[in-house]
Amino acid sequence: MADSMMSKAATMEIPISSNGDSRNLAEDDSLEQDLQQVMVSGPNLNETSIVSGGYGGTTEGIIPTSSIKGPAIHLNTDFLGNRRIPNEGQGSNMHHTSSNSSMTAEEATRGIAVEKFDIMKKWGLNTYKCTKQMISERFGRGSRTVDLELEAQIEVLRETKRKYENVLHLARALTNHFYSMVQTQHALGDTFADLSQKSPELRDEFGYNAETQKLLCKNGETLLGAINFFVSSINTLVNKTMEDTLMTIKMYENARLEFDAYRADLEELNMGPRDAVTMARIEAAQQQYQIHKDKYERLRNDVTIKLKFLEENKVKVMHKQLLLFHNAISAYFAGNQQQLEQTLKQFNIKLKPPGADKPSWLEEQ
Repeated sequence: MADSMMSKAATMEIPISSNGDSRNLAEDDSLEQDLQQVMVSGPNLNETSIVSGGYGGTTEGIIPTSSIKGPAIHLNTDFLGNRRIPNEGQGSNMHHTSSNSSMTAEEATRGIAVEKFDIMKKWGLNTYKCTKQMISERFGRGSRTVDLELEAQIEVLRETKRKYENVLHLARALTNHFYSMVQTQHALGDTFADLSQKSPELRDEFGYNAETQKLLCKNGETLLGAINFFVSSINTLVNKTMEDTLMTIKMYENARLEFDAYRADLEELNMGPRDAVTMARIEAAQQQYQIHKDKYERLRNDVTIKLKFLEENKVKVMHKQLLLFHNAISAYFAGNQQQLEQTLKQFNIKLKPPGADKPSWLEEQ
């Protein structure tokens, strides 16, 4: 029994390899650990060793690579896990490129900020000067540049625009009232026609009145076409042509205020001392004065030209529209249907077919 236990213990103490050779347990464990490390993490030049012997060689002749002196080699891997050696200077080029791009972006941002600051500074200075000039004019302490002839023409235009707006308002009111009357005549004619069918004893009387109302309704629709054309033309003249000229006049008045503000600033500097700093400020003020003077004169010429063309256009348009309005109204109330239709042909007015202004059944839902 004791012999069998000793034999079993002796058998357990002797390691058996795959080929039947017995080896040292420490050496076998070390070799297995090295193989596992190679399979898991791959070779590492700083940690692996160069073995001079065979697979089962002894530890003699093993030279650790950490003892080899020389320049360090940095290895990278590609997407397949293969090792590759980067080109020299690649990292430095990338560093310089990123730094240059960041510096360029920073310079661009700084340039935009400086430009916006200069714009705000100029705007603030210009607003201050103009506000000061406007207050001085209102309180009678400052002088202003006045073109008497141009100012009179501008005032006439504003007064004309107010009167034409009143004409436009009344013409629209007439259109609405007359449209209601035509609709009433149309309904009355339908009622007379229905009663003529249901009242044999008054058939003729209802029939005459039905035909009269339908004729008046037809002529009324023709007159409405003429009035609508008149209203549309007056609206274009007032709210587009005149308004465009008034916008140019507004720009001219702003330029005049700026011109007087910089003129007053230059005059104030000229009255002060003449040292080096003041002379530099006078020179800068002289440049700004000349710039705003050129702008003022350019806009004044634009206003003069637009006022001239507006007057010619107004006369031409109103001559045509007033003739149309007179002929259409006279023909309608005279009962001259032929002359009324001829008036519309003369001015190339095409009437919309009945029901053209009514919304579709989809829009009514």
